[in-house]
Amino acid sequence: MSNRHLARAIALQSLYEWDFHEGKNDAIAIMERNLEEFASELDEKEFGLNLLKGVLANRTIIDDLITQFAPDWPLQKITTVDRNVLRMGCFELKFDASIPSKVAINEAIELAKTFGGESSGKFVNGVLGAIFRDQMANGIEKEADKQKPKEETETLIDTEGDALPQEPV
Repeated sequence: MSNRHLARAIALQSLYEWDFHEGKNDAIAIMERNLEEFASELDEKEFGLNLLKGVLANRTIIDDLITQFAPDWPLQKITTVDRNVLRMGCFELKFDASIPSKVAINEAIELAKTFGGESSGKFVNGVLGAIFRDQMANGIEKEADKQKPKEETETLIDTEGDALPQEPV
């Protein structure tokens, strides 16, 4: 497992706990505790913390995006895992210029498959794929999308909406 993938998994775990307690606990403290407990030697701690902070800082916009692109699923009806995987994926798609969009989608799909239910991967792929296609249709392309990803994997979305993982570039 790559360092960034592990950082994302710990961020997801932290967001899950924070969301489960309805935001009453300090998400940063939860993340710092989880990093220490599960990945004290992790090189990408700052990446994970920035991801968590970014999701929290932009949660209203992110939740609006999820609601817009998953109109049949009220936000509170989406499972806690899927909701927070989508939040992380939306943050990386919309706000993190350093992460290529297809990497953000692939990482979210992998987290959903690992921690979510049987159809979580397809659901996350469908929502994030729709957001990505909307951004492309509106001429929104991140600088990172113009370059090849370094250590992370790239995803292609096939005609049925399933992610097709590619070899690391």
